[in-house]
Amino acid sequence: DYFTGFTLHRKGWKSVYLYPKKPQFLGTATTNFNDTSIQHMRWASGLTSVAISKFCPLIYGPLKMSWVQFMCYSELAFMPLLYCLSLWGFAFIPQLCLFNDIPLYPKVSDSSFNIFLIIFVSAILKSLYEVVTTGGQVRTWRNDWRIWMMRSITSYFYGSLDVVLNKLGMKEASFLPTNKVINDEQVKLYEMGIFDFRTATTFLAPLVTVIIVNIAAFVRALVVNVVDNDRDGYWEKMFGQMFLSFYILVSNYAVIEGMVIRRDKASIPLCVTLLSGVFSVFILLIGSAILS
Repeated sequence: DYFTGFTLHRKGWKSVYLYPKKPQFLGTATTNFNDTSIQHMRWASGLTSVAISKFCPLIYGPLKMSWVQFMCYSELAFMPLLYCLSLWGFAFIPQLCLFNDIPLYPKVSDSSFNIFLIIFVSAILKSLYEVVTTGGQVRTWRNDWRIWMMRSITSYFYGSLDVVLNKLGMKEASFLPTNKVINDEQVKLYEMGIFDFRTATTFLAPLVTVIIVNIAAFVRALVVNVVDNDRDGYWEKMFGQMFLSFYILVSNYAVIEGMVIRRDKASIPLCVTLLSGVFSVFILLIGSAILS
C-alpha cells in the first residue's frame, strides 16, 4: 500500500482526504497481542525495506512530489527504525544512568529543565488531540499510546532487523500472515480490555525485561533518596529519570499485571518472567561496568 501510493504520487497523481461518517467498508482487525505484533512486524519489515532500498524517499522522491508529501513518505518509511531505536534508548539508557547515580537531565530548578517538560507534555497533548478530534476517547488514546510503546521495542525492532539481516545476506526475508480466525475467548478478553499475552517469548521477553530494569532503577533511586535523606539534592538531580521510569511503569501496568497479578491462561508465563529477570540482571551488570 505504501509503495503503491508513493509511486502514484511520484507520477503526479493527486489525493483527496475522504473520511465519511458512515463506514465505507467493514473488515476484521486483530484482537490479541500475538496477531497485532505479527501484523505490525510485517508492516515494519515492508516499510524498512523501502527505506533502505534504491526507492528510499530521501533520494527517490524530492524532485517528483511536493515537499509535504516528501516529508510524510520519508517519515513513514523510516518510522520503524526511528521508533525502535529511540524507544530502546529511552527504555534503558536513562534507567542505567539512574541505577548508577548519573544525572542526564537538568535539575528541576534549572530553567533548561522546562525544555524537556514542554517537549514531553506537548507530545502527549498532540497525540491526545489527534485521537479526540477523530472521535476517540481518552481510553482509546491511553491504549494507543501503550501499544505504540510495546510494538516499538518488539514488532518494529524485529521487522527492521529482518530487513537489515536480509540486505546483509545473513537471513532470508520472512512473511508471516496474520491470523484472521475469530476466537471467542480472545474476543471476550479484548472487549473487557484485558491483554492476551499468549504469544512467542521473543515478543514477551523484551517487554518484561524493560519493565524489570525500570522497576530496579526506580526502586533503587527511591531507596537511595530515603536512606541518604536527599543528600546533595539527589531528588532534584534525578527527578527527570525517576519520572521517566515511573511513567513507563504506569503506562505499561498491563504488563506488570500479566507478570505478577494475573494467573489465567492469557497471562505472562512465569518462565518468561524468570528469563527476562536473567536478561535484566545481565543488562544492569553490563551497564554498571560500562558507566563506572
